[in-house]
Amino acid sequence: MDIVFKGARVVDGTGAPGYRADVGVRDGRIAGIGSVSGLRTVDADGLVLAPGFIDMHSHSDLQVLARPDHLAKVSQGVTTEVIGQDGLSYAPVDDDVLAALRAQLAGWNDDPAGFDWDWRTVGEYLDRLDRGIAVNAAYLVPQGTLRMLCVGWDDRPATEAELDRMRSVLAESLAQGAVGMSSGLTYTPGMYAGVDELVALCRVVGEHGGFYSPHHRSYGAGALEAYAEMVDVSRESGCPLHLAHATMNFEVNRGRAGELLSLLDDAIAKGADITLDTYPYLPGATYLSALLPSWSGEGGPDATLARLSDVDTRERIRVEIEETGSDGCHGVPVDWDTIEINGVRKAEHAHLVGHSVAASARTAGKSPADLYFDVLIAERLGTSCLMHVGHEENVQAIMRHPAHTGGSDGLLVGDRPHPRAWGTFPRYLARYVRELGVLGLEECVAHLTGRAAGRLRLTDRGLVKEGFAADLVLFDPDSVADTATFDEPRQAAAGIPYVLVNGVPVIDDGRRTDALPGHSLRNTRSRA
Repeated sequence: MDIVFKGARVVDGTGAPGYRADVGVRDGRIAGIGSVSGLRTVDADGLVLAPGFIDMHSHSDLQVLARPDHLAKVSQGVTTEVIGQDGLSYAPVDDDVLAALRAQLAGWNDDPAGFDWDWRTVGEYLDRLDRGIAVNAAYLVPQGTLRMLCVGWDDRPATEAELDRMRSVLAESLAQGAVGMSSGLTYTPGMYAGVDELVALCRVVGEHGGFYSPHHRSYGAGALEAYAEMVDVSRESGCPLHLAHATMNFEVNRGRAGELLSLLDDAIAKGADITLDTYPYLPGATYLSALLPSWSGEGGPDATLARLSDVDTRERIRVEIEETGSDGCHGVPVDWDTIEINGVRKAEHAHLVGHSVAASARTAGKSPADLYFDVLIAERLGTSCLMHVGHEENVQAIMRHPAHTGGSDGLLVGDRPHPRAWGTFPRYLARYVRELGVLGLEECVAHLTGRAAGRLRLTDRGLVKEGFAADLVLFDPDSVADTATFDEPRQAAAGIPYVLVNGVPVIDDGRRTDALPGHSLRNTRSRA
């Protein structure tokens, strides 16, 4: 054996009780469980050996390449990420679409100077990942990007010719290795798609062995109706459904998680294939311009900026955001005290970071809306924010559901990114297993590993099992903890001394190695 973890408490990802054993790794695989010996022995007495954690909702699309150490994820035991989320990512594209996306998504992923954008198709992007990354990555075809490429930025139904092209590009992308399709139905231009269009695309996804992962149309007012719409899309298309960051947020949904779970249980009982992911925090995060109404995004970023600079249009937008509740803000009139700017691109706006829009407006002697609009214009939409809109009782109820998996939804850029990018998986283990007992250890590990691998249809990952890929994490159940905070978000987890990706240590005795053993995990069920 290359490495043997001696005397570990094996929690294997199935949900079964843990057991004590030696686990040996050879040539990237789990080669022995029981009493084994090897070239190198790690004393694992008192520690838990589990499958590496699978981040089912990640925004590492650029940073996994731009910052190859990827410490935020490997230090918390993540060995696989699912990227291409929320309907917006960087493949498939042409030159014009890529330029628009770089501007639109700067608040999520930055736009690194000198970065080599040497791909246009999904297959080319996956090939780029295969040159060496810290963790494994699976990719979802982003429906908003697909619409941008084939329809443009217009708020209208796709023509039959445009829909045919979307279906063709989607099928090609799945054949090249994408595992499914994502949507961001509160983000332009993906939100312009109607149900019929989504069903038509999901039929292609299902036929190619993938799943649909939507950020649906509302997490606030109308949340239950939005969830029901996605269940209907899945049923009509025959495509498996994975609900992204399945939360019930804003004051209108306090204590209503049970209604969501009843909706899902009823659908599952009738044969639906549904899973979901959540992050174990209350605030959400996105780019600041996401609060804008959908019509203001028609035509792309430059058209949006022009509208924000027009006095009459600006007032119309203000009314929708503050009084009516824009679709970009989930149908809820914005409370500026809950919107905290946490990332800017220009040094002159650094003083805004860590403060709510309301507080910064008071300091500046402006209305909150005027400060909001002025910042978006000056930053060319490249600003990120936290939204303090979650409820603990909903978070706990949803994570107990047997279809639940873990997803960080973490943004890795900005001055003060949400700590979930660094702390999601140890936080599950520390707060919700050890401190609160919401989940048992074996059950929680199954949520974060084997269950997620099942959704991804990974036949050789997600379990501690002989012959499986050696994606492994060794942690101390008594001290594992998230140390990332909202004030200091870039802090590595405690109590995770070893992490292996494809049998290679990326965290070795608590230290990051220089290894980049990850690669793309491609859909092998697609028919070309």
